[in-house]
Amino acid sequence: MRAWKRPEIPSIPGSSGAPWLHDTATDSLVEARPTDVARLYVCGITPYDATHLGHAATYLAFDTLQRVWLDAGYQVHYAQNVTDVDDPLLERATQTGVEWQELAESQVQLFRTDMEALGIIPPNDYVAVTEVIDEVAEAVAQLMTAGLAYEVPTPDAVVGADGMSGSDLYFDILAAETQTDWRLGDESNLNRDTMLALFAERGGDPDRVGKRDALDPLLWRAARAGEPQWPSAVGAGRPGWHIECSVIALKELGTDFTVQGGGSDLIFPHHDMSAGHASALSGHPLAGVYSHTGMVAYQGEKMSKSLGNLVLVSGLRSQGVDPRAIRLALLAQHYRSNWAWTDALLGAAEHRLARYRAAFAPASGAAPVGTLSAATVVEALRTSLNDDLDSPAALVVLDEAAHGVDDPALVTTAIDALLGVNLRGS
Repeated sequence: MRAWKRPEIPSIPGSSGAPWLHDTATDSLVEARPTDVARLYVCGITPYDATHLGHAATYLAFDTLQRVWLDAGYQVHYAQNVTDVDDPLLERATQTGVEWQELAESQVQLFRTDMEALGIIPPNDYVAVTEVIDEVAEAVAQLMTAGLAYEVPTPDAVVGADGMSGSDLYFDILAAETQTDWRLGDESNLNRDTMLALFAERGGDPDRVGKRDALDPLLWRAARAGEPQWPSAVGAGRPGWHIECSVIALKELGTDFTVQGGGSDLIFPHHDMSAGHASALSGHPLAGVYSHTGMVAYQGEKMSKSLGNLVLVSGLRSQGVDPRAIRLALLAQHYRSNWAWTDALLGAAEHRLARYRAAFAPASGAAPVGTLSAATVVEALRTSLNDDLDSPAALVVLDEAAHGVDDPALVTTAIDALLGVNLRGS
């Protein structure tokens, strides 16, 4: 599936080093140094209610990571999925009376438009789940053959024309822990009670009768009447949530890729489980670093589809808000922090944008107004971003530099290259 137009990223003298990122698995800062190409996987949207500021903050964080890698001279291979068939999407389609395919496509298109407006670097591989049904089914069949998956009787399943049982298929955590180096909790570091609570909240089914362990996740949902389904080697049905990302990531990036990214609400169960699936399928770890963004709140609650308290990028844009101001408002928060969106944050970002444009991209022919070294400013930007993508610190550097630098054009180019904010033009 197509992504969106890639922004032009200028080059600047000198270079960054490999950035240090917080790794959720070890709860420490680690150097995200690629062994070859920088390989990045960031979990994509389930396409309904796109694009809220929580989405935007996550994809901006990993856009910043890519910019640091590019500035360090690395090639970047970025993959992202679209969960274009899943229970929440189907439920929303039913509620709104829209065909699920139509809802998904319209929301993906809105997401593309928002990402392009914000200057987000698109993935090299933008893959919808419906494009890899066969690959997912083959992976599930591989797990079944290896004794790492099992059937759970499913009375409401539709028995296919091939006569297959129509059972739901589940991942066997205990078997995987016995046969591989993976352990549940390797990425999340959570205890079982917390896992059970989050599993129930985030799409799991701990009370499903017939499962060997309450935390065993669904790999393949057998066909039900009135639901999307595809014929496959494991019977008619559709993929579970976690296995889709494992298959897409392994297909596009291979094993042991550099960084697995996403929102902190994906740490468990999604990233724990997808890492387990990938290890069981390949015999290797999925990624070297697990990096997660904080949650964005609005009006006292976490911004979420279920609560309906979403601030949409498209809504702000329709009000005439400059996407560069939205980007600066998001960059003013550290990517790992939990924070709340307010009108004041947007106002401060709009003021910052106007100030930076006046200071670093003045009217044609204007002479430099300060003696502060622009080269020093650029190195300070690099230092901030190399330290766990500290974009708030980078903005403080620019706030100070706005008093006057000897080469405003260099700072303008650096802001575009490293922070993705083009101060030139309208």
